[in-house]
Amino acid sequence: MRRRREKKRRPPFPLPKGLVLLSTPDGWRHSLLDVRGGMTCGALSDVPADVDPREARAAAARMVTQLVRQFHETDVDVVWEPPHDDRSWTARVRVLGDAEKESRL
Repeated sequence: MRRRREKKRRPPFPLPKGLVLLSTPDGWRHSLLDVRGGMTCGALSDVPADVDPREARAAAARMVTQLVRQFHETDVDVVWEPPHDDRSWTARVRVLGDAEKESRL
C-alpha cells in the first residue's frame, strides 16, 4: 500500500518586504508590500486612532512579525525609516539570519 504524500500548504501571501503605516481620523491604516510586488492593506483594529505613533508602529511591527512567523515559519525584523511627516511612516521588513535570531532570545 502506498502512502499518500502530504502537500505542504503554501502561505496565503508572499513574504512582506515593506510596511507603510498611515494615521487617519478613523484610525491607523497599513499596507504590506510583498516580495512579488503585491500589496495587502488593512487597519490596525486593536489600536485607537488617538494612540501615540510609537505605540502604533510597535503594534504594526508585532502584527507583521507574528503573521510571518505563523505562515512562513521564519523570523523578520521591521526597521522603520526616518519619518517624512507626522502622519505616515515606512519600514523595511527583513528576514533574520540564524545569528540574529539567537541574539534576540
